[in-house]
Amino acid sequence: MGRGARKKGKVRWSKLYSFSCMRPSVSELEEPHHLEGPGFSRVVMCNEPQLHKKKPLKYPSNYVSTTKYNAITFLPKALFEQFRRVANLYFLLTAALSTTSLSPFKPASVIAPLVFVVGASMLKEAVEDWRRFIQDMKVNARKVSVHKGDGVFGYKSWEKLRVGDVVKVEKDNFFPADLLLLSSNFEDGICYVETMNLDGETNLKVKRSLETTLPLDEDNEFKDFRATVKCEDPNPNLYTFVGNFEFERQVYPLGPDQVLLRDSKLRNTQYIYGIVIFSGHDSKVMQNSTESPSKRSSIEQKMDKIIYFLFSLLLLISLISSIGFAIQLKFDMPNWWYLRPDYTTNDYNPGNPGLSGFYHLVTALMLYGYLIPISLYVSIEVVKILQASFINQDIHMYDGETGTPAQARTSNLNEELGQVDTILSDKTGTLTCNQMDFIKCSIAGTSYGVVASEVEIAAAKRIAKDLNDHSLNDLDIQKIDLKSQGLDANENSFNSPSFQETDIELRIEGPESTEMTERPAIKGFNFKDDRLMNGNWLKEPHTDMILLFFRILAICHTAIPEQDEEIGTIKYEAESPDEGAFVVAAREFGFEFCKRTQSSVLIKEWDPSSGQNIEREYKLLNLLEFNSTRKRMSVIVRDEDGQIFLLCKGADSVIFDRLGKNGRNYEESTRVHLAQYGDAGLRTLALSYRIITETEYSEWNATFLKAKTTIGADRETLLEIASDLIEKDLILVGATAIEDKLQKGVPRCIDKLAQAGLKIWVLTGDKMETAINIGFACSLLRQGMKQICLTLKGIEFGSQDTSTKAAKESILLQITNAYQTISLEMNPDAAFALIIEGKALAYALEADLKDQFLQLAILCASVICCRVSPKQKAMVTRLVKEGTRKTTLAIGDGANDVGMIQEADIGVGISGVEGMQAVMASDFSIAQFRFLERLLVVHGHWCYKRIAQMICYFFYKNICFGLTLFYFEAYTSFSGQAIYDDWYMLLFNVILTSLPVISLGVFEQDVSSEVCLQFPALYQQGARNIFFNWYRVLGWLANGVYVSLITFFFNIGIFRDQAFRVGGQTPDMAIVGTTMFTCIIWTVNCQIALAISHFTWIQHLFIWGSIGLWYIVLLVYGMMSPIISTDAFQILTEVVGPAPMYWFTTIFIVLTSLLPYFTHSAFQRAFKPMDHHIIQEIKFLRKDVNDVKMWSRERAKAKQKTKIGFSARVDAKIRNLKERLHKKRSALSSPDRGSSQFA
Repeated sequence: MGRGARKKGKVRWSKLYSFSCMRPSVSELEEPHHLEGPGFSRVVMCNEPQLHKKKPLKYPSNYVSTTKYNAITFLPKALFEQFRRVANLYFLLTAALSTTSLSPFKPASVIAPLVFVVGASMLKEAVEDWRRFIQDMKVNARKVSVHKGDGVFGYKSWEKLRVGDVVKVEKDNFFPADLLLLSSNFEDGICYVETMNLDGETNLKVKRSLETTLPLDEDNEFKDFRATVKCEDPNPNLYTFVGNFEFERQVYPLGPDQVLLRDSKLRNTQYIYGIVIFSGHDSKVMQNSTESPSKRSSIEQKMDKIIYFLFSLLLLISLISSIGFAIQLKFDMPNWWYLRPDYTTNDYNPGNPGLSGFYHLVTALMLYGYLIPISLYVSIEVVKILQASFINQDIHMYDGETGTPAQARTSNLNEELGQVDTILSDKTGTLTCNQMDFIKCSIAGTSYGVVASEVEIAAAKRIAKDLNDHSLNDLDIQKIDLKSQGLDANENSFNSPSFQETDIELRIEGPESTEMTERPAIKGFNFKDDRLMNGNWLKEPHTDMILLFFRILAICHTAIPEQDEEIGTIKYEAESPDEGAFVVAAREFGFEFCKRTQSSVLIKEWDPSSGQNIEREYKLLNLLEFNSTRKRMSVIVRDEDGQIFLLCKGADSVIFDRLGKNGRNYEESTRVHLAQYGDAGLRTLALSYRIITETEYSEWNATFLKAKTTIGADRETLLEIASDLIEKDLILVGATAIEDKLQKGVPRCIDKLAQAGLKIWVLTGDKMETAINIGFACSLLRQGMKQICLTLKGIEFGSQDTSTKAAKESILLQITNAYQTISLEMNPDAAFALIIEGKALAYALEADLKDQFLQLAILCASVICCRVSPKQKAMVTRLVKEGTRKTTLAIGDGANDVGMIQEADIGVGISGVEGMQAVMASDFSIAQFRFLERLLVVHGHWCYKRIAQMICYFFYKNICFGLTLFYFEAYTSFSGQAIYDDWYMLLFNVILTSLPVISLGVFEQDVSSEVCLQFPALYQQGARNIFFNWYRVLGWLANGVYVSLITFFFNIGIFRDQAFRVGGQTPDMAIVGTTMFTCIIWTVNCQIALAISHFTWIQHLFIWGSIGLWYIVLLVYGMMSPIISTDAFQILTEVVGPAPMYWFTTIFIVLTSLLPYFTHSAFQRAFKPMDHHIIQEIKFLRKDVNDVKMWSRERAKAKQKTKIGFSARVDAKIRNLKERLHKKRSALSSPDRGSSQFA
């Protein structure tokens, strides 16, 4: 880009930032860093990338990968994942043994199922990892302009970048690697950077190049450019950088202001030139990422324990079988001449029963292998894939604006969605869309703005029903209460259909004045009050204060106006959304900020005297920036009349402390308004001013300039002292109230999740004040909640060891005091919120403090961690996961959230507008936070219950089937003979019982999705693991043992001593085995029919079709040649079919087998019903339609008592209103009581 194009950036914008960018030039005032010792070995040869392709300066390429596998590691890692499953390991052993003579089965019948199971699971893993690979390739294939030599730039893919490359990044593009800023289109080498993908902040950061590289402003300037960078080694610290820049025989120190980090974005700057210093996995964002973990659900882990139990049972009965065989072999078989005891082998030798018993043990281990259901894993994989497809196709989780559906990126964790205990959420882009709307204000003791907040509307709805029960006087009193909150509380409005007792529906706008005209929506401005709009403020009292209020909004900020050439209007680029909302509000009130220079701001404002808009220039003398310590911002300006004003805005507590004696005229009424705004969930700031004399300003400015040019650690302290000298004796003007625009549905979602019993933590890179405000906006915090803030303020840092010890002692003391405060709290409605900053968190996460910190956090209703790095997010997630041993879910949308998403038991990525890094690393992806409610409360609940019931049923049916083999072997002197035909056993799990259990896992619903959302407490069934605890599992196993006993012994008892056919023939083993197998097929399929709550035609088809299929198999198999069908030849048509005893035995044994389960279910529903039983009965009897009051009462019960969320906030507001009502009643009745006392 030529110099002509550079003229737009002529203004030195950096001069506007007094605390950060108006520091003295580092080249003039700072010495180069002494880079010695470990951790400072990196050397970058600028514009010579070829030197970094070979040792000793060889560094990684810019290629990045987030996959779990690669071509080399896939086979060993995937096989390891599969054989971590104890059942697969067992079947691998049996497959190896099946090749020996000891196997009771053919090798193919054992090896083929194992290959199918393991192969299917590995294929699924490969497909899921391939999707991650494709996403990586999209990122690696992005293009960037790179210097190719001789001053010529050309485009190259990101993955081909090398350390030392000179790159040119243009506006609104991401930085491809960690870069050293050389120059930009602005003359002073600054650029604006958005780091939302790194730290979650959308506020623009200002970066500045060294002055010595400013001439490198065109492509051809790099023809002969050479320099050397010596700096720190790759590390995950986002906010620090130490290095030296050697150029033209001079050495210049480098700091974080000169570094542009990968995945941050260039904003409001046409282009920059930079040097690649960290590439690929050396970049700070990748250093903060963690390796893709292999996650397994808690149910699957517990399933391994059950398989251990069954394996122990298998080993036990195999030992019993082998010992019994050895005893029979030694004492009885020598007398059984027909067994040819003279013909011996290793596995049949009466002379050595111990060895034969050992061989029989191996045979028994394979014979009873049906106790370990190998098909369980395949069935679960099929079910989970189908469940994931339902999640993907859920139209209620489809975002129409972006066309993005929900996506289950892995199906391994579906059931884990129903067991979440703690949610750890990012803030920016996840909870908020970072849009602020100006909604109310207080000026000179008068409140303006009639748009009701969401909290006010919800509170009015909740008490509307109570008003109908009160007398007229009570109603009038409460109407006064509501009107004081900005709500119209007339009787008609409360009785209107839109105001009935329903779920809280969150609205942006409340009741409006009937005189108001509709206005087009304006981003950042949702204010409605005719008293201030359209110049009507001139008719109000205190017009001078209103004028000052508008001027403070228009002048006291650091925003930059940009002309939008397409629509011909001015748009503002502000450091924060708050400032943007203030500037837009000033414009809508008639005070338009239209131009900024290095030393002045230009405002088009309404002139009361002329009745026209005129331009006024205010000379900008000083700007005292906002930070977390000051909690305020001031500008000192000179107006056209030469008068000097200090305009200040900040936190009300800070401003009120700095008011002068003559500046408190409106303090009392403003405090009342601020409290009301806070109750309404709005973010507030107080506005003030003072007039400064010329002499006072000159003296102060000299002090301020001296502090500003100071070098060393005392600089910030001196600046703060200087600011305090001028920011005093302020005059209060008023206060602002802005609404933080959360993403659509966030408060409702958090409210439902809180009612479902989930705990919610917010982990954000934002400063503490911003995080607290967001906490209020989404109802994680509320008025009256006691905040516990853990910080390192007031700690004096000396040597490293001393500082660490002092910091730890301070944090421990704060934790101990907070713990005691909570323990001594007597109010049951009291709620505590824990807020901790990043520096304090670093010490709280250390081994000797993390347990105390976690215990304190668990006692608090909400937890907010501020200024946390991506690494700290992952560490906090690990602490919660390992410390509570409960399921954690992490949700975020940026690269800075990848660590915690991968660390959590479940990672959810939000497919936002700023990249797909979080989605690529996630297990599930959704378009907006509000879809998390349905993902957990509906799909999580369903998937958990389906998988839990499915696994229990699987073990049940295999116990039913497998133990009959043991009983028969014991009955036949431990001969190793199976009572069932080989084909029967092969088809049992594969065909005859597989489809019903799959239909259970895919289609079962204890309640509908609407009921899940209306009764969020149902979610706790999964969180408490009600359907997969040991009581439930052992109950199913006991039921299986009972069925196996009934099936075997009743069949033996019935067929043993009587004729089976009309001709007097007794049944043989084939007949008994076929009848017994028929009973098993009927029983296990009827059992699943009893367990299912929600039938579709698919379940009916699969259940009754499986029973019918058994008879078809029996018919077809019996029609085959006797060489194939052996003893089963024509068994259905000629043997069991015509025999009434076969059918009678089947019906009798099936009914007897199902009786205990049926009795238990009937007893439980009648006397100890669970929540879903009650709801099912209500729905069946249609009481939800016929008895609405009862339905509403049951819904109210089905909410976990919580101290966070919108409902808790409304409850608190209602308690507040009732207390005020009680006080007013007391005040009205006290004169009467007083008069009676003195009568």
